Amino acid sequence: MEDPATQDKRSHQLLHKHENLPQYDQLPPSPPQTEENDSQSSEEVEIPLPPPTSPPTNVLDLDKKTPDAHVPRDPRLIRLTGTHPFNVEAPLSALFNEGFLTSPELFYVRNHGAVPEVKDQDIPDWQFSVEGLVERPLTLTLRQLIAEYEQITCPITLVCAGNRRKEQNQVRKSKGFSWGAAGVSTALFTGVAMSELIKKAGPRKGARYVCMEGADKLPNGFYGTSVKLNWVMDPNRGMMLAHKMNGEMLRPDHGKPLRAVIPGQIGGRSVKWLKSLIVTAAPSDNWYHIYDNRVLPTMVTPDESASDPKWWHDDRYAIYDLSTNSAIAYPAHEEQVCLKDGPERYRAKGYAYGGGGRRVTRVEISIDKGRTWRLADIDYAEDRYREAEQTLFGGRLDMSWRETCFCWCHWSLNIPTVELADAKDIVVRAMDESMNIQPKDMYWSVLGMMNNLWFRVTISKEGDYLRFEHPTQPALMPGGWMERVRKAGGNLTNGHWGEKLAGEEEKAVVHEQAKEVPMTKAGLKNEITIDELRKHDSEQDPWFVINGEVYTGLSFMKEHPGGAQSIISAAGLDSSDEFMAIHSETAKGMMPSYHLGTLSDSAKLALSEPASETASNEPRPTFLNSRAWTKAVLHSKRAISADTFIFTFTLEHPEQTLGLPIGQHLMIRLRDPVDREAIIRSYTPISDTTRKGHFDVLIKLYLSSDSHPGGRMSKAMNALPVGHGVDFKGPIGKFEYMGRGRCAVGGTEKQVRRFAMICGGSGITPIFQVFRAVMRDKDDPTTCTVLNGNRLVEDILCREDLDALLQGNEDRAQVIHTLTQAPAEGWPGLTGRINAELVRKHCHAHDETMVLICGPETLEKAVHKVLKEQGWADEQILFF
Repeated sequence: MEDPATQDKRSHQLLHKHENLPQYDQLPPSPPQTEENDSQSSEEVEIPLPPPTSPPTNVLDLDKKTPDAHVPRDPRLIRLTGTHPFNVEAPLSALFNEGFLTSPELFYVRNHGAVPEVKDQDIPDWQFSVEGLVERPLTLTLRQLIAEYEQITCPITLVCAGNRRKEQNQVRKSKGFSWGAAGVSTALFTGVAMSELIKKAGPRKGARYVCMEGADKLPNGFYGTSVKLNWVMDPNRGMMLAHKMNGEMLRPDHGKPLRAVIPGQIGGRSVKWLKSLIVTAAPSDNWYHIYDNRVLPTMVTPDESASDPKWWHDDRYAIYDLSTNSAIAYPAHEEQVCLKDGPERYRAKGYAYGGGGRRVTRVEISIDKGRTWRLADIDYAEDRYREAEQTLFGGRLDMSWRETCFCWCHWSLNIPTVELADAKDIVVRAMDESMNIQPKDMYWSVLGMMNNLWFRVTISKEGDYLRFEHPTQPALMPGGWMERVRKAGGNLTNGHWGEKLAGEEEKAVVHEQAKEVPMTKAGLKNEITIDELRKHDSEQDPWFVINGEVYTGLSFMKEHPGGAQSIISAAGLDSSDEFMAIHSETAKGMMPSYHLGTLSDSAKLALSEPASETASNEPRPTFLNSRAWTKAVLHSKRAISADTFIFTFTLEHPEQTLGLPIGQHLMIRLRDPVDREAIIRSYTPISDTTRKGHFDVLIKLYLSSDSHPGGRMSKAMNALPVGHGVDFKGPIGKFEYMGRGRCAVGGTEKQVRRFAMICGGSGITPIFQVFRAVMRDKDDPTTCTVLNGNRLVEDILCREDLDALLQGNEDRAQVIHTLTQAPAEGWPGLTGRINAELVRKHCHAHDETMVLICGPETLEKAVHKVLKEQGWADEQILFF
């Protein structure tokens, strides 16, 4: 890697190139600069300028079937949350090698959802507003922002609050995905001071906060957050609205065409695709401001945080300023140094940054586990901009008067190689001008944010070579000493990085480990290759993967509640999301008996790569795929009661059908917007299975109240905006109605003459699907009795549809409604719960009768007990 002086000379030569990058002709030039500011000082100062850039032009195959199909991206970026949404970091070495400034193609990305598509010709007319507690609300276009306000340029480092979270997830899984140490990047941003716009609008009495909202439409509304008004108005805080990055227009992933840039604070405050600034008396009430970017007290568990909203609404736990942090880039992970013919001194290098504008004043290195420390050299490249007085990329370089530090610094230290050979590790810590210093021990919290303990690289001597190992590798990439220690049973919270030191007592565990149900067979040491796994991807002997462990599905295919197809569809695939999101602790406790072994590291990598698809221009006739998630778009949602909605989804083309057999279900997957964990639930659509182009799902929502925290899926579905894509998979289920009394249960065909259908609440949906199929076929001799229990009249779902199907079929069907809170007058149905007497009266045991049950768990258990007491056989009873 080049030294800072060489970088400066190379970067300075790039000025002409960057000043002539393609611009948007319809945008006006920046306002004229004064003669004083427009001139370069007589003694020219060489400042770091952006590294060479190669803007990607091709959309990657991974993105072509996502809402981001319009965004070209660099394939070197490491995806942290699967294919979509796009959350990435660069390989740490590649990031560091670019120098002080980061190219847009390697700049980290944190997206909560789809990237808004903005056409180049529409950029000048992009509108945003300044509103709320102001005297003169403003609505401006980007063209006006550039023409009417002074443009400034500043180097600013942005850091994701989750930077280095993978280390926290090794200690105990947080509710966040696994960032490595490259969730940090630096660029020259050009735009307008945010304070100038707020001054123009004129804050009114009582104004204390500036809320920001972007154009990215998400499951819980548009992304938004807030900062304090006095911070915005403080020129030392440097908050701005930027439309350029490293001299070119913002790229789509970085907020094209306009974003907020909040220096010194976590990246989550720098709202992209900015649409509004709202001056308020209180902090933002945006869902993402409340439930994201917080460090809850370390004793708050994931379960407690989910059940008690008070933790999220306490603004003391909100994160603003970054914490002091540092990392080692070199030695790189798995780097080797030869002791025989290698250098006498090894130059260790890395980065450090502070928060809130505080300067990093020292970086210290230890090679004896922190007993003694050495002072590293620090290159403050940011300071060279303070000495330059010039216009850069159309904006005045606004640095000469400001003492606050908003950029990372790079450090280095030459260490004798012979000393490294005697050491077990290298650790680094940084301190800022307020004497804030990185701690040795981790502060674990439920969201896994602001991790800033000492960064440690281990050293192992292997023959004539030293091998270095970083703590983790990002995302699902295997490797790192923390993973190795954890797998070996070491306690990562013992104060010695999981390693017991000779002659020292092991410290008490600081953080209680999460209580997890064991899902593996004790003592089993069997490594399974990808070839072995793929030999078992059929119904003859299906194997599937959960969290890197391999299981056989053959033993319980017939008994599986989701039917054999659920197991067959998972054969040869990673089913971690589905299994962990759906199954109970009881089901997890059964897994050791099905455990076959552990997937090899190479197999894990192979399994994480998307399977290649045969190119075809032919549209698929049916939508559902049992072995892959397929995306449909929310077309509309219609309320049919206070808490029940019909969600209509658009299929891939107008002639496509859903492809769902009668009596089976599909899975809906949404991602928690904070931790990206899958929320998966099974539903039965109520639309006709032959319908083309669209399908309807009736969903009863269990939302938050004073006495109940609400369901995760309910809250996610309720917040789902029209036009948003949703993942579906199926069919699943062990029952299928094939018409005229023919059924298949667990793959075994049988004939029935009568259905007794017992349901409650939204459990009517799978019952309704079968009932409709029977009633519509006038030649179907099957008879049906429906017992439908609800609380109130308005809770009865599909009532009009049931009544319409009964017309002309009274001789072979009856629908009986019973309410626990029936109206005093005019109610023609029954009153009370579905009980033993009601079941005995309307459900008569017979060899050719089948009972279909769907409803709350209490209903299902009670009805099952009654049926068993009346002599029904288990093979005659089916729970949907």
